[in-house]
Order: sequence, then structure tokens, then C-alpha cells
Amino acid sequence: MRRAWLLLALLLTGAAFAEPPVDVAPKAAAKKPAAKPAAKAKATARPAWAELTAEQQKTLAPLKADWESLETERRRKWIGLAKRYPTMKAEEQERVQRRMQRWAALSPEQRRQARETYKQIVKVPPEQRGNLRDHWAEYQSLPQREREDLVPEHRRKK
Repeated sequence: MRRAWLLLALLLTGAAFAEPPVDVAPKAAAKKPAAKPAAKAKATARPAWAELTAEQQKTLAPLKADWESLETERRRKWIGLAKRYPTMKAEEQERVQRRMQRWAALSPEQRRQARETYKQIVKVPPEQRGNLRDHWAEYQSLPQREREDLVPEHRRKK
């Protein structure tokens, strides 16, 4: 039973509880109009990096290399974080910077997977989320070999 819980925690949390992205998960939205072609969307995405204030650029510096490829909605979410940043305690700011750096280092596929995992976790009732955190912490404390044994064969890197 313990292994089952650990496996569940592993599957549901993935990278999300290790250092989840800060305020970047997409919100459930009403029906949106048809998407624009990617090339046009990138060309019109606002605001451009140069349009950010110096303070916003400093806060969002880990994202600079990827900024031009972000959709407008993602940019707005990051800008919202940058606006709240000055009011955060020093330890919160450090945590945000650390998470932003990790987020920027993820591949687009890893980011997509993190968003999907976040969506699954949000659906878990709050009283069970604490259990997931406990099980994730327990999983993280296992030796590497035991962790590898818990990963299903189809999810192992080849």
C-alpha cells in the first residue's frame, strides 16, 4: 500500500511539487475564438521585452531568452507576478527567482507536462493534497534506485 501511495504521488506531482511554476498554470477559460496562426501570434504578442519597465525586466530576467516565444496571456501572468514581487518577503522573492530559473530551464514539453500535472493536482480535494505533499516528500527521501523502481516502465527514459 505504501508503494501504491508513493507511485500515486509520483504520477500526480511529478515536477510540480519539487518546484512548481509560480502562477503560470492556465486558468479554465470560456470558449475562445479560433487560434491565430503561430507566426502571426508571436508577431503581435504584447508586451515585448523592451516594453517592460526596468524593474519588471530585472524581476523576470530568467525568462528573457524565452520572452518573445511566450503567448500574450503567459506574458501577462508573469507581469502580474513581477508587480507583486516588490511586496514579497525576501525569502519569497528568492523562492520565486529559483522557481523562475528552473521553469526557464525546462523544455517546452516539460513545461506542458508541468501544467498538465498542475491541472490534475488542483482537482484533488484540499484535504488530500496534504497527503500528496507528504507522499512526495517521502518519495524524494528515497534512494535514487528505489525511486527508479517505482517509475512505470512506459515512463522511464530510454
